[in-house]
Amino acid sequence: MKAVKANLLYDGLGNVLRDVYVVFDRNIVGVTKEKPKEAEVIAEGVVTPAFIDGHSHIGMDRYGEPYQEGEANEQMDAVLPLVDALYSIYMDDKAFQHSIEFGVLYSSVLPGSGNIIGGKAVFIKNYGRDIEDTFIQYAGVKAAFGYNPRSTKEWKGTRPSTRMGAIGILLNWLIKTKNTIALLEKGKKEPEEVEPTVEALIPVLKGEVPLRVHVHKEDDIAALLMIKRKFGLKITIEHAGDVHSRETFEKIKAEGVPVIYGPFDSHPYKVELKHEDWKNAKYLLEVKPLFGLMSDHPVTLQANLYLQLRHFIRLGMSKAEAIKVITHNNAKILGVDDRLGSIEKGKWASLVVWNGDPFHMENYPTHVFAEGELIHEADW
Repeated sequence: MKAVKANLLYDGLGNVLRDVYVVFDRNIVGVTKEKPKEAEVIAEGVVTPAFIDGHSHIGMDRYGEPYQEGEANEQMDAVLPLVDALYSIYMDDKAFQHSIEFGVLYSSVLPGSGNIIGGKAVFIKNYGRDIEDTFIQYAGVKAAFGYNPRSTKEWKGTRPSTRMGAIGILLNWLIKTKNTIALLEKGKKEPEEVEPTVEALIPVLKGEVPLRVHVHKEDDIAALLMIKRKFGLKITIEHAGDVHSRETFEKIKAEGVPVIYGPFDSHPYKVELKHEDWKNAKYLLEVKPLFGLMSDHPVTLQANLYLQLRHFIRLGMSKAEAIKVITHNNAKILGVDDRLGSIEKGKWASLVVWNGDPFHMENYPTHVFAEGELIHEADW
């Protein structure tokens, strides 16, 4: 077994411990005040859980490649629940190594927002050898409201020119799938008669798989919540960058819908982001729905994910709670909190040792462990 000494431990659950040892093999064995006799202490510093990016396109839009080679959006149709983000990830994207060096070991990778339904999201290890090795689990089906799906009129398939048109196309498929479920349950339709697109949407309509919805503006969020109630969908709100009132976050919380917020520090390049402001996050902190944080890589670099936390801290959040946003909260929203997101007995020993408090600009990770293995050690 191995151990690291934590002069300061942010455990991912909002707690801070001092002068403890984290003992682990592949999984965490425990946290103790006493120096373990049965384990070699191989690093010392400030310890955090590995960071988790709640929403990104890493490996799809890649370092050093022209934008024409990006694969975040498939242009063959507007409704594509069978498209799988995993198959457009290249694990040799150098962004993965840069992320590892700054403690981000896990990514939720989604198709882009050019389509009304863009395809399957996946949750992966940033340190995987190839896409088979890196895959952990699926993480929902991507959908998009607002400007982006109506900006792709030149792409193939049936395309909307308005927001109402985009929602109309979405409703067509939701109604079609709901009716198909009813026919199957009554025995009036055989499973082999169901077209693949509808078949892929059945788990979404049954609430078994979350619909992860790109949405920025308050009116679009209101529309999404109405549709969620009508069809009994399980959803997450992704972005919410233009929300500039407490009331919208109160609606979101009342519906029990989690938010993967952000990204901070990106350019608000379109009209639906005209109210975007880092200070809007004060309403998020006041209302406190369950929320995590995204890089939206490459919109902001995933390696810089933890730097976005400075905005929450400036708005009054504690450092320990800020760490929780990109560890436990993201893990819980993505359904992997049984394995990741906190330093607790039995969870994966994926943790980061820093040479000082990560909120001080001069500090950096010295040792990064993934499932108990040292995968990065700073040499300068």
